[in-house]
Amino acid sequence: MKQTRNYPICVISEKGERALRMGHPWVYEAEVRSLTPETENGALVDIVSSKGRYLGTGFLSTHSKIRVRLISRNANDKFDASFWERRIRYAWAYRKTVMDAEDLDCCRIIFGEADEFPGLTVDRFHDILVTQTLSFGMEQLKPVIFPLLSKVLREDGQTIRGIYERNDVAIRKLEGLEEYKGFYDLPGEERPSRTVTRITENGVKYRVDFENGQKTGFFLDQKYNRRAVARIARGKRVLDCFTHTGSFALNAALGGAEHVHAVDISESAVQLARENAQLNGLEGKMDFTAANVFDLLPELERAGKRDYDFIILDPPAFTKSRRTMDGAYRGYKEINMRAMKLLPRGGYLATCSCSHFMPEEQFVKMLFSAARDAQVELKQIEARQQSPDHPILWNVPETNYLKFYLFQVV
Repeated sequence: MKQTRNYPICVISEKGERALRMGHPWVYEAEVRSLTPETENGALVDIVSSKGRYLGTGFLSTHSKIRVRLISRNANDKFDASFWERRIRYAWAYRKTVMDAEDLDCCRIIFGEADEFPGLTVDRFHDILVTQTLSFGMEQLKPVIFPLLSKVLREDGQTIRGIYERNDVAIRKLEGLEEYKGFYDLPGEERPSRTVTRITENGVKYRVDFENGQKTGFFLDQKYNRRAVARIARGKRVLDCFTHTGSFALNAALGGAEHVHAVDISESAVQLARENAQLNGLEGKMDFTAANVFDLLPELERAGKRDYDFIILDPPAFTKSRRTMDGAYRGYKEINMRAMKLLPRGGYLATCSCSHFMPEEQFVKMLFSAARDAQVELKQIEARQQSPDHPILWNVPETNYLKFYLFQVV
């Protein structure tokens, strides 16, 4: 029997209803036909069709174009602490199933909509959980969810020293939320004093600055792609472009590369990559340069240098909206074409895009065009995606964002 519904009502259009029935968890502002008056921002609302049929329950966001984010399609759900604890346990059990035990020490535990926590990201870096909260409704639930996260992991024998919030992102303003960062005070626990920790991924040690590093401090989604690069790198001379903190470069060096040259435009990122090399005893196998890859690759080409037989391209997202996709396409093509020209016949290329707004078919089209202009052919070794702790929901295309290819250039 369905429970009595006491939630405000949000009536949506037929277009919105079709999207929900296809499995997408968002209701956009333009699809709302009516809403119970004076409903507070962040409140739970029942979504119904124009004919009054129940479609689901979600968080209202009065400031956002995404007006409602679903958390349930079951009219019998009660949204108490037990509900959220079940969700956390389910997410953690999934990670324990799809990842090796040693990989759980640094992984994404909550991936927003893919884990039915709309707007919430939780990354684990050894003994620290780093969170980003990007929806108003989830912001209000932190006093319930954050202690439960710590409880569930500790009950499973995991050491958790604290929770750090990286809410210093402009997108929070679209939800009417302030930007800030800092430790979250768990009831009855001391706040940690340090904002740096160490992790080990694929046997590589890293120093993670979760206060100042990009995103939550370290990019976890390329975990197994780095492992694939390490296999290819044995005996190779490697150029790692956009190295950031050196993750691909370090995997290549530890995988047996003859030598690795790591490049990033950020001096501070290069310095951290050097420190990570020292941490792993790899100084003699690596060198580092602070340079703009868009300048460096043409310079190497003009100089006629073919010093590398494996080039890795892991650029930041060149586009964060559909409006700038044309420019992003040109940027991706430029670096890929230059890399293909620099490689000898039989050389290897790893290339990727982390932008959801660069769809797979466009990225593939770009690679074809770059290869044609470089007058080479591509022999595909692997096509990969994000690691499984960043699960992809087929009915939510926004969860499918990372494209990663390994080629031999022939």
